Amino acid sequence: MIDLQGVSRTYGAHAAVRDVSLRIPKGSVVALIGPSGSGKTTLLRLLDLLERPTAGRYLFDGVDTGGSEQQRLAIRRRIAMVFQKPVPLATTVGGNVAAGLRYRKVPKEEIRARMAAALAMVGLSGLADRDAATLSGGEMQRVALARALVTEPEVLLMDEPTANLDPENTTLIEEVVRRVNRTQGITIVLSTHDMGQGQRLADTLALIMQGRVHQSGRAQDLFSYPGTPEAARFMGFENLLEGSVVEKQDDLTVIDIGPRRITAVSDAGVGEGVTACIRAEDLTLLSARSTQGSARNTLAGTITRIALHGSFARVTVDTGFPVTALITRRSAEEMEFRVGQPICVTFKATAVHVIRRADHSPPAAG
Repeated sequence: MIDLQGVSRTYGAHAAVRDVSLRIPKGSVVALIGPSGSGKTTLLRLLDLLERPTAGRYLFDGVDTGGSEQQRLAIRRRIAMVFQKPVPLATTVGGNVAAGLRYRKVPKEEIRARMAAALAMVGLSGLADRDAATLSGGEMQRVALARALVTEPEVLLMDEPTANLDPENTTLIEEVVRRVNRTQGITIVLSTHDMGQGQRLADTLALIMQGRVHQSGRAQDLFSYPGTPEAARFMGFENLLEGSVVEKQDDLTVIDIGPRRITAVSDAGVGEGVTACIRAEDLTLLSARSTQGSARNTLAGTITRIALHGSFARVTVDTGFPVTALITRRSAEEMEFRVGQPICVTFKATAVHVIRRADHSPPAAG
């Protein structure tokens, strides 16, 4: 349905979107993920035809969107957009939801029926006569979603739809997104910096960094197999260790990382430079006197920092190079961890994701 071919958007000397090629099939859910300022919102504005590319082509159902304003308006009527901070019209909730239908000159009886159905869909039945200015932020975002859905779009674009919302409103909006995609076949493109939300909602993730599609593919592939150290860091790998392959043992790879060596599963060859990526939750901490543990890698070290985060604790250990483990706060208290304490860090060879130095350029967009 949507085909971006080498699309760029510049503002003076600043390139907000750079050479983006991305195909979005009809009926799919695609999440644009990436840090703030990476170009996600600009890309959504291009998809909504609010702006024109300065280079490249945008095809919608095979039609080039670079034509006349009349042609672009016809395509825009098939698309709806929910902004991160919706601005309510100075009228009732029902008036806000029905605004798009009035612009389209839909008959009044049909407007009332579709407006009521849209409010029911987002869990706001009975609020049609309420002043929109009195709504909470979460309620207004749901009204904005109803205002978009009431026009029965083929494509729904959403810019950080649950940013700064409470968990209840976030859950409600995510449920509506899943439902309209599943039951109505609406193609959905949303931007988010919440990796968990992208994984919950999307068939495909596109990691946007510095205006480019850094990597795209199935959510699980991006989370498990990021293609660059930058992608790995964004995907939650806290331990990124630079080293080189010094030995191969069947399917196992021995990596020299400064004063220590670790074992991983990788097809990198001897002599190759690599980045070994390990999630904090995949590290296990054992007493220095413990003989338990069957993991391939065991590194002795000393605790240098303990940071508490709610029910979890991040424990940093100097093993010759620093590594951080994520454990439960209760485990840290039961084991009486303290700064300066000798300890052992263990992890499986399969817990190490190896990025070959030759692969450090962004993977091609899929």
